[in-house]
Amino acid sequence: MPTTTPTTTPTSHRAGRRGRPRATAGHIAPLDGLRGLAVLGVLFFHAGHFGGGFLGVDLFFVLSGFLITGLLLKEAADRRGGIDLAAFWERRARRLLPALTVMIVGTLLLVGAAGPPYLLGFALEDGPWAALQATNWHFVSEQVGYWNDADTRVFSHLWSIGVEWQFYVVWPVVVALLARGRTTRRLVPVIAAAGAVISLTVMIALAHGPDTTRVYEGTDTRAFSLLLGALMATVPARRLLARVPGRLVGGLCAVLVCGLGAYWFLTDGPGSPFLFRGGLFLHALAAALLIALLAHTPSSLVGRLLGSRPLRWLGGISYSLYLWHWPIYLLLSEQFLGFGGWGRTAVLVPLSLAAGFLSKVLVEDPVRFKARWARGRTGTVCLVAALAAVAAACLFLPAPDQGADSVDLTRLTATS
Repeated sequence: MPTTTPTTTPTSHRAGRRGRPRATAGHIAPLDGLRGLAVLGVLFFHAGHFGGGFLGVDLFFVLSGFLITGLLLKEAADRRGGIDLAAFWERRARRLLPALTVMIVGTLLLVGAAGPPYLLGFALEDGPWAALQATNWHFVSEQVGYWNDADTRVFSHLWSIGVEWQFYVVWPVVVALLARGRTTRRLVPVIAAAGAVISLTVMIALAHGPDTTRVYEGTDTRAFSLLLGALMATVPARRLLARVPGRLVGGLCAVLVCGLGAYWFLTDGPGSPFLFRGGLFLHALAAALLIALLAHTPSSLVGRLLGSRPLRWLGGISYSLYLWHWPIYLLLSEQFLGFGGWGRTAVLVPLSLAAGFLSKVLVEDPVRFKARWARGRTGTVCLVAALAAVAAACLFLPAPDQGADSVDLTRLTATS
């Protein structure tokens, strides 16, 4: 899952003449609500109660593509084509890496203290890749099946963080190069649309065999979700949506929400053959349209519902919540607790919420808003050093001797 991105974009609106929304920079509350719904889907999917909840990750991808591209294009317009890439990457690092680093270190300590040996062994193996934002390709190259082996790896959920980080490295460079001139700036939506189609084509071409981990976790095969979100943040897309009569926007949002909800309830992971042959693409396209419409008219009925305080609160802690929930789920297994089902879920979800909240208020927000050392070169050096220390610890700490305490991995129930 995906990282939390700023819910500010040049497509938010205030009422203008004739009651129509007018573009201004601002905060878009319904998008926080969407993020809250996305992380809820993931929480219940991993708890084994919601087969289509994994699509929340796809919704995160689309949101990230939309919001990041909106911010990049706004900066390009304000600076007459210039984008400070170093400053962009610094903001992303300051926003996302501290919580990730603390989670990796904390998880290693918890697994070492209370987890089974096999879980610690895999954690030490996967930790450096998590620190390098390349967990997805590590799992692909090692043939670690997402749908079969995830419950043996405390960092298996970080594949999506890797996909987003890799997008953050490449896409801002593309936008920065194209945004230098008025003519080339018009190519941003063209490149986004073409890249999305190419990504879908690669997914369809590789979607064969019993294990779909390669197409599910590959950056190239998942890029269309991010790029469709990016496409909806461009000027041509915003102008096209601005032509939709205001009285129809609420209805369109309601139809899209119902359609997406139905797809979430009807989809059952790899058991849905259409998923990797166009299903994920259509889901991302519908999500991108919904996001753009909500940004265009956040005051619609659907926008007000999604912008409710509980969903916005969940959206606010969604990044740390996503980081911590999976290690908690694996440590508090049915064998450890002695019970499963909804009783176990009633323990896991509140603990995950508490961990996500504490991570946000004690790590995310202080480093992002208060810590002066986290800015500029000093911040870069500190973050690189911390991640390097985590990677070194994982590489050089001896793996546990599983011996008689090892577990038959074939008997574990995969929860993806």
